[in-house]
Amino acid sequence: MTCFRYNIPMRVLLQRVSRASVSTDGKIVGSIDRGYVLLLGVLAGDTEAQADWLAEKISKLRLFDSADGKINDRSILDIEGSVLVVSQFTLAGDTRKGNRPDYTDAAPPAQAVPLYEHFIGKLRSCGIAAVQSGVFGAMMAVELVNDGPVTLMLER
Repeated sequence: MTCFRYNIPMRVLLQRVSRASVSTDGKIVGSIDRGYVLLLGVLAGDTEAQADWLAEKISKLRLFDSADGKINDRSILDIEGSVLVVSQFTLAGDTRKGNRPDYTDAAPPAQAVPLYEHFIGKLRSCGIAAVQSGVFGAMMAVELVNDGPVTLMLER
């Protein structure tokens, strides 16, 4: 019997990028210019409310400089930037014991896929017009140019 720790939050690793793409089987399935790459980890017990909160937070985060150089003055919406969402079950990895990560807290596909798709839809409904994604559960190659670098871990 698997025992899940339901108090673990949904996780998004955000990277601000000048460009990025994701490929599977050698074919590009998503690509963006200026914006964010979001690695999304859905854990057992995560909910649409958590996905909604994260999408809304991401759409409003001010991580882009203004035209006059003011730091962290504009959001992804302000710059009309793009987002590339990639499913990342390894964000559920627990490395507290031993040397092999434990992924038992990752949501099973029957739960994770609908939340992944809900999260993508919520980003669009928050006003981010250009949202691309990888292929859930596929082996993917992600290429990106981290701008800054700026990388944040968001949890809810």
